[in-house]
Amino acid sequence: MSAPIRIPDGFVEELKARIRPSDVIGRKVKLKKQGKEWVGLSPFTNEKSPSFYVNDQKRIFKDFSSGIGGDVISFVMETERLSFMEAVEKLADEAGMQLPKATAADEETYDRRKRLYECCEAACAFYEDRLRAAEGTEARAYLEGRGLGAGAWARHRLGYAPDDWRTTIEHLKSKGFSDREILESGLSVQKEGGGDPYDRFRGRVIFPITDVRGQVIAFGGRGMAPDAKPKYLNSNDTELFHKGRVLYRYKDARTAFGDTDEGGLIVTEGYMDAIALAEAGIGHAVAPLGTALTEDQLALLWRAGPEPVLCFDGDAAGLRAAYRSIERALPFLEPGRSLFFCLLSGGMDPDDLIRQSGPEAMKQALAGAVPLVEVLWQRERDAEPIDTPERQAGLEARLMQAAAHIKNPAVKAAYERDLKARMNEHLWQLRRSRRERTFSGGGAPPKKGAKQTAAAPKTRGLGLIIRAIDNPHLIDFGFETLSMSVFRDEDVAILRDVIISWPQAGKGVDREAIRDHLEERGNTRAAELLKNYPEIPKIEPDGPEEREWLIALEQYVARDDSSPYGGGSGDDVTASPENWRRLHHEVAERKARAARLNEAAEQADQD
Repeated sequence: MSAPIRIPDGFVEELKARIRPSDVIGRKVKLKKQGKEWVGLSPFTNEKSPSFYVNDQKRIFKDFSSGIGGDVISFVMETERLSFMEAVEKLADEAGMQLPKATAADEETYDRRKRLYECCEAACAFYEDRLRAAEGTEARAYLEGRGLGAGAWARHRLGYAPDDWRTTIEHLKSKGFSDREILESGLSVQKEGGGDPYDRFRGRVIFPITDVRGQVIAFGGRGMAPDAKPKYLNSNDTELFHKGRVLYRYKDARTAFGDTDEGGLIVTEGYMDAIALAEAGIGHAVAPLGTALTEDQLALLWRAGPEPVLCFDGDAAGLRAAYRSIERALPFLEPGRSLFFCLLSGGMDPDDLIRQSGPEAMKQALAGAVPLVEVLWQRERDAEPIDTPERQAGLEARLMQAAAHIKNPAVKAAYERDLKARMNEHLWQLRRSRRERTFSGGGAPPKKGAKQTAAAPKTRGLGLIIRAIDNPHLIDFGFETLSMSVFRDEDVAILRDVIISWPQAGKGVDREAIRDHLEERGNTRAAELLKNYPEIPKIEPDGPEEREWLIALEQYVARDDSSPYGGGSGDDVTASPENWRRLHHEVAERKARAARLNEAAEQADQD
């Protein structure tokens, strides 16, 4: 029910004085008396030694493991994800205190909403009763056919709306509710031209919808006939209920979530999926009410946990729902606040999977949920072919356009880096596959398993690779050429592969980190080559040395039709066309000029 916009400070202080914090907190935390305080394990972290303290005299709590502390109101806000007003109202109900009403209009609104809550609750009880009556035979058979017995009916307060035009209305009127109250509760319908109202829900299985406090505010009705239209029917928007601001099972899911180590609530597409998960022991599942997730619903999810999992069918419709959710969520991503996706295979929904393969199969599917960035990348990657430079540029533009919707600058920058790294890695894999197909037509590529000995006369290309390691901007500058280059020494090729894929791991490119990585993977010779190579002078971005490095690297580009110089294969530079001779001459000229500059510098030092 609604609370006034502002509650006097005196009321809040009296409320806190009437409630002993250890009583309220003790319902969620197992407390032991220790001197003047109560001690227990933190409800906010997974600690093994108690560091959570409650002091009834000071009316405060303090959790040293998480740093969270405050009074009993803030504890309820934190653990139940309630707003300040919601927490005050909940505790006032427990303390037997009536919330103050600022004006006559506020009092009238408060009383009217209270009656609407009572009307919805009376209807819920009536529907529950009808499910168990003789007229609920078909509904009971339907629910049992979906694997839900009497225990589940009670846990989820499932019911049945009689297949009659005014049975529900007449029942509620017998309980003292007026036609207007029944209509404003969303339980009846009246035609625009007038006439007697009639029941909104008729001949349907009923799912009560509750608010964040667990009070019934609306209903969903499911038709039992295969051709029922609509299959699902929700209450219309009322003073209590707005379908874009509510999640089915939110209160129960949030309570269950408090007993898990998960990162967030699980979002399913329908009522039955959320119930099936709950009955399978996965109680922190909710469902939107037949529409794509709204901003308000995302806010509810993030109030409960930082990383909700959206569990959709793995068919085309499920993918579309996932993509819509991405668009809605991108602007609101922040550090520690995102979404994960679990897309089930075979077009199954959670209810199907649980009934077919059991709860463990569902838990394994949820454990394999992927982050939002992965689904975003797949969406743009698969939007169209990327077999030309123009289409590749289009892919990059789409990825950056998606990242641009993120308001938080740190998260936006992280997404841009991650998406670029995924794109570069994917394009590299495509080029490598193309090169392998080219080699298969004539001439074999260097064999990856043919380990060369340390006595090889020269590890050609090593210096160029290490220059890129010591000057990471070269990797972006020459990424395509690096990707297309072929190095006959396997360990030089390994070093190249590492620096191309390294940015995707989110780590800085430096010798020590790469050397440790190589040693961990057993590439000891590659690690030694990197360790023993002399330090490289710094190469400035956009300078002449940067271009010279790229020109030198181009001699290792694999020979295929895509090379503007007719290709090359590292050591094999025979049969060069005119363009290759020109390139070779340019490289030699630049090297000679660099040698002359070095000689002049040494002479100046001697003088």
